Amino acid sequence: MSEVIVIGGGPAGLAGAIACASFGLKVTILDEFIKPGGRLLGQLHQEPSGEWWNGMKESERLHQEAWKLSVEIRCGVSVYNLEKENDLWHVYTNSGTLTAPFVLVATGAAEYPIPLPGWTLPGVMSIGAAQVMTNVHRVQVGKKGIIIGANILAFAILNELQLAGITVDRIVLPEKNAISQKAGAPEEVMKSLLNAAHLAPSPLLRFGSHFMKQDWIRKIGLNFYPKNGVKVNGTPLQLRKAALEIIGKEQVEGVRVADIEANGHIVAGSETIYEADFVCIAGGLYPLAELTAVAGCPFQYIPELGGHVPHHSETMETPLNGLFVAGNITGIESGKIAMAQGTTAGLSIAKHAGKGAGTIDHQLQHAVKNVRNVRKHTAIQFNPDIDSGRSKMNQLWEGLYVNTNEQSKKNWII
Repeated sequence: MSEVIVIGGGPAGLAGAIACASFGLKVTILDEFIKPGGRLLGQLHQEPSGEWWNGMKESERLHQEAWKLSVEIRCGVSVYNLEKENDLWHVYTNSGTLTAPFVLVATGAAEYPIPLPGWTLPGVMSIGAAQVMTNVHRVQVGKKGIIIGANILAFAILNELQLAGITVDRIVLPEKNAISQKAGAPEEVMKSLLNAAHLAPSPLLRFGSHFMKQDWIRKIGLNFYPKNGVKVNGTPLQLRKAALEIIGKEQVEGVRVADIEANGHIVAGSETIYEADFVCIAGGLYPLAELTAVAGCPFQYIPELGGHVPHHSETMETPLNGLFVAGNITGIESGKIAMAQGTTAGLSIAKHAGKGAGTIDHQLQHAVKNVRNVRKHTAIQFNPDIDSGRSKMNQLWEGLYVNTNEQSKKNWII
């Protein structure tokens, strides 16, 4: 029997398993994909320092480190239930039930779909699917495409598609409606993109974006935003155009697009069709946290973290004894932060397992500080108010669990 079961073999899960195994704990990783690595597998980008981040190589490094520590990795395994009985967690999978006193849930994130007419045609995919097909499976998604949705994830993967020699003709917004919400509002999109202005491809854009952060200047800028868009690595970003329909008979043939006003309203009579043989929909990411809900873990809706997240501490504990979380399940952030959180979770599990006497507290404190430091220096934040979201969760944890426990101890002593 394993002492620790890690659900999810991405950056958080691998790092967590390595930290646990380094203290002699017997660890099993479960992942539904054919190989470990999670979203690391598709990542390839150049950082502001000029260095290249190759997620495939990083994944292989973690895999080899876990293998050297005798971590068992089971791929192609789906987990559908999680419950506790007699101090043991029972993990139900498509290949049987496993038990362990400690479970680390590192299931990552999933993409928001933005449905629009024609989105079931062959050749339509999420932006994340395009990344995996291109960088993991080495499959060309098409020759000429259009991205619907402008966010940090879309721009990161745009660059990866371009590096693979795939032409992305333009980026437009989805039509503004109850489903697309802020993703279809030009001002909201511009506001979110300005938080990544330091990554803009030219000094002029970086300089100008500093002034655009003021509301009144941003509104003026949107009113005069070029209809043909502003090029991002050669691809026009058209914040004043919205996709109304993906057209085609047997597969994608193009996208029907209309001009939109600064508030997102369609300009009558402005419709046109742009040819394309594939379409990527970029709706954003949300924490994939259903398993912790099934286990009975309480949740909190914190939009700055990407949606509903399980209650957790900075040491990655949940209110349920023996259940820990790490990575995008706790809030949407980068792979580097997920790895730092995974290490923290692994150390926390080791502490609860009675390992590392005399040194584990210091290591755990250092790991928590490292998560904050990595977050502070990360080049890309998917949610610009992530610090506010983390602060909300920390305050919630302190109020519901730490302070309550301390008061219970005082009452017991009295």
